[in-house]
Amino acid sequence: MNEPLTYAAAGVDTAAGDRAVELMRAAVRATHDARVLGGVGGFAGLFDASALTRYRRPLLATSTDGVGTKVAIAQAMDVHDTIGYDLVGMVVDDIVVVGAEPLVMTDYIATGRVVPERVAAIVRGIAEACRETGTALVGGETAEHPGLLGPDEYDLAGAVTGVVEADAVLGPERVRAGDVLVGMASSGLHSNGYSLVRAVIGSAGWALDRHVDELGRTLGEELLTPTRLYARPCLDLAADPDAQVHAFSHVTGGGLAANLARVLPAGLLAEVDRSTWVVPPVFTLLQHLGDVPWPDLEATLNLGVGMVAVVGPDGVAPTIATLAAAGIPAWVLGRVTHDDDAHAAHLVRGTKGVQGGAVLLEGDYRTT
Repeated sequence: MNEPLTYAAAGVDTAAGDRAVELMRAAVRATHDARVLGGVGGFAGLFDASALTRYRRPLLATSTDGVGTKVAIAQAMDVHDTIGYDLVGMVVDDIVVVGAEPLVMTDYIATGRVVPERVAAIVRGIAEACRETGTALVGGETAEHPGLLGPDEYDLAGAVTGVVEADAVLGPERVRAGDVLVGMASSGLHSNGYSLVRAVIGSAGWALDRHVDELGRTLGEELLTPTRLYARPCLDLAADPDAQVHAFSHVTGGGLAANLARVLPAGLLAEVDRSTWVVPPVFTLLQHLGDVPWPDLEATLNLGVGMVAVVGPDGVAPTIATLAAAGIPAWVLGRVTHDDDAHAAHLVRGTKGVQGGAVLLEGDYRTT
């Protein structure tokens, strides 16, 4: 006679899930303030929205994303306390693009086997970034999927909701010819293009624990560098009339040109000078290792520019000063002009379903 099957025999350990919740509880609570009602572990997170009554016409902004195959690097290195930080950067900095203040976030972790300490480390990273961006982590889900994912495999996703005054929304409608592009330095690869990155290092046969002199650390440590968070400085800029911010562009999948084109109106052209910044060593290393064509590299990775502010001419100095005070290197990246189709063969436009403006990348990259 066959032994009776149980949920545990099928590979799901509910006790481990409960243990994970206990380990992450303090980190999650640290993101809460008086606006969060209830504790950790409820069916739904509750957030007091009465403060929204001060808005004349509040618009809710929301975004959802993951961190792609960067999780494979975290799993290979058995380092899990930074990947959640990346997740927050991907979603929070997306809604900041329209000028929205992040309010609440939820996360989802799917894994082949719940290891409480590993799940708690992931959530600690999420909670740390939520604290830094002023976002309450009000809920989440850890799902055990034996047979679908390997015992040490996991994936994660998150969603954030924020608010912006209707007449303060940033975007293409505000951008004008004569505006200036201010680039903000990335912390490295951030969380995009890791399928290319992994293919390059796999082809080269490089181990993640290999020390790389030009990086000053191991390859794995470089690849796990957390995504820079731009939310608070960008919100400060949006609230400062002297900064004259008209739009932001979060440089994620697709690279600089594709993402910048999304925040420009039809008929305008962003001229970007590649020589205005030095491409960080990790990008040139990957280019050399994989003999990756520069056009492919710049259409995949951020190449050192993680966010762009589109500002009025008189807003350049205040914008750069505010970013410098926040520890973010910034510089004039280019300018917005009228699109006369003179460079049509070299333009990037119409990306991700947005029929907006165009971007022209000019000059040569500096690598030293």
